[in-house]
Amino acid sequence: MTGALLSLPEKLLPWYEANKRDLPWRKTRDPYRVWVSEIMLQQTRVEAVIGYYARFLAALPDVQSLAEADDDALLKLWEGLGYYNRARNLKRAAQVIVQEHGGVFPQTYDAIRALPGIGPYTAGAIGSICFDLPTPAVDGNVLRVIARLTALRESIDKEKTKKDVTAALQGVYQKSACCAALTQSLMELGACVCVPNGAPKCTQCPLAALCKAQKDGSWTSFPVRGEKKGRKIEHRAVLLLRCGNRFALRQRPKKGLLAGLWEFPQTLLSNSANDDDALKTALSFAEQCGAKPRELVRETAYTHIFTHIEWHIHAFLLDCAAMPEDFLWATRSELESTFALPSAFRPCVDKLLASRS
Repeated sequence: MTGALLSLPEKLLPWYEANKRDLPWRKTRDPYRVWVSEIMLQQTRVEAVIGYYARFLAALPDVQSLAEADDDALLKLWEGLGYYNRARNLKRAAQVIVQEHGGVFPQTYDAIRALPGIGPYTAGAIGSICFDLPTPAVDGNVLRVIARLTALRESIDKEKTKKDVTAALQGVYQKSACCAALTQSLMELGACVCVPNGAPKCTQCPLAALCKAQKDGSWTSFPVRGEKKGRKIEHRAVLLLRCGNRFALRQRPKKGLLAGLWEFPQTLLSNSANDDDALKTALSFAEQCGAKPRELVRETAYTHIFTHIEWHIHAFLLDCAAMPEDFLWATRSELESTFALPSAFRPCVDKLLASRS
């Protein structure tokens, strides 16, 4: 495969210089800043990351400050980005860098790869972008580009396929004078031209003349993917228990979905539960918790989708007469400024605590 890819730098690098987006993390080769951007960009759109990236670096400008960050403050900075273990692993890795590398970001692929939360893609990206190492960063975008370019028949979901593509690209990187730009150009091509949704923009592609899928119009056949499993569906009642000007929060278990994050109290519903059933369950749950619900103020329903599970949520704002000690009771301003609420619960605030209430 390497032979077919050897002309990539010649074709891609001039195109990249002329067409690259103006993104803040491309204005630096500081490994700390590149690392933060790469972790944020996992599973998240570029447009969404830009604001988070600026706020995060303003609060935690270097490895030392990240290593010493308060957990709640760190998760609040991450609120809304999802996949919160990314933030926890950032802090764990920063602590390793401080303790084992004297606060200096490691500069070899193996040492970068050994940090908590850093896989082959992120290690390859940091190594090539920051230190010009011949370490390809192979993610879904790059796999799609290579699969269409070479008419790759193997499923890109297989680990062996990812390793084969990485090895083939490594041969190209070893002959390239600018590994940093090569990584960035492959990312850019996959994000903006050989796009994941909809038809590729072949007329804009610098590799069109080399692309087997473009030559015979077979782009819809690539990349080959394994069959996706359906999401598990759960119905849940979420309760905003309000007593005076405070709202009940509790911390999720340390393991599992949304591990260790704050949430509004919630309970499972049967999949056949209607609106009345959900309300009865919510009121019963509030009574059992000792909150002494007095009045249903407002209710709403919405769906939140995780990678492998889908929550169908009935949410209720209940005025209560008691504040059980099993919960932490936070003011509305503390909900906004102090406690990181997963995006699964953000509609509860937006819909149930609107200004009209």
